[in-house]
Amino acid sequence: MEKVYIGTGRRKSTVARVRMVPGKGKITVNGRDVRDFFPYETNVMDLMQPLTATNNENTFDIEATVKGGGFTGATGAIRLGITRALLEYDKANEGNEDSYRTTLKRAGFVTRDPRMKERKKPGLKAARRAPQFSKR
Repeated sequence: MEKVYIGTGRRKSTVARVRMVPGKGKITVNGRDVRDFFPYETNVMDLMQPLTATNNENTFDIEATVKGGGFTGATGAIRLGITRALLEYDKANEGNEDSYRTTLKRAGFVTRDPRMKERKKPGLKAARRAPQFSKR
């Protein structure tokens, strides 16, 4: 039986659960091909970055389940999920000195992006947008 590596990624209000299995490089998001799911090629390139950095573009089949948010959040969440799954794979296969962690950490993929939408405050129209001022 094949070994499955799992990683969870979050970005903005999006949560992605990523399953990584040894394969030929097929990526599926919510049951659809990655290029059908994302409207822009830059989104696909963005989520492929951890695989490219570790030379694993055609090593794993990836199945991601995404909930909430938009395309940018989904891309960031899947990227973090793939990174965490790669770290799990590396740990299971006793990574040598040149482990994936140093490569991925240096590229900035291990850190979760903490930026979230700021809540609306009372008396304001949005988080910081004040009502229009009228002199008379």
